Amino acid sequence: MAIFPSPMMYAGPTEVQWHAKARVAAGATFYIVGRDPAGMPHPDTKKDLYNPTHGSKVLQMAPGLTQLEIVPFKVAAYNTRLGRMAFFNPEEKEDYEFISGTKMRHLARTGQEPPDGFMAPKAWQVLSNFYKSLADDKQ
Repeated sequence: MAIFPSPMMYAGPTEVQWHAKARVAAGATFYIVGRDPAGMPHPDTKKDLYNPTHGSKVLQMAPGLTQLEIVPFKVAAYNTRLGRMAFFNPEEKEDYEFISGTKMRHLARTGQEPPDGFMAPKAWQVLSNFYKSLADDKQ
């Protein structure tokens, strides 16, 4: 819904429901649910407060959304054992590292490299150059 810009504000499950209900009001009949609600970290442990399927579970239980088809997004993460991106398997959770957009942008801005297999090297170079240019423009 490019005509309906609404950035995530880290409000957790309440916000997931708001985004879905707002789209129902605009005529949507299905909603693609990403991973956790905005990747909100615990202030002490820094681990995500919600599991990767939390957004989808919340919407399936939400009142007033029965006419909305919830389409879960299959979660991919960096598999440290395989050295590449793979669909997340909760039974092997210790093998996965979730590299958030925030972490990815930080790596790019600071000239660090992501783990091998995280992204095609040419794509990483384009992304990294873009974020470095933003940092250069601020100086």
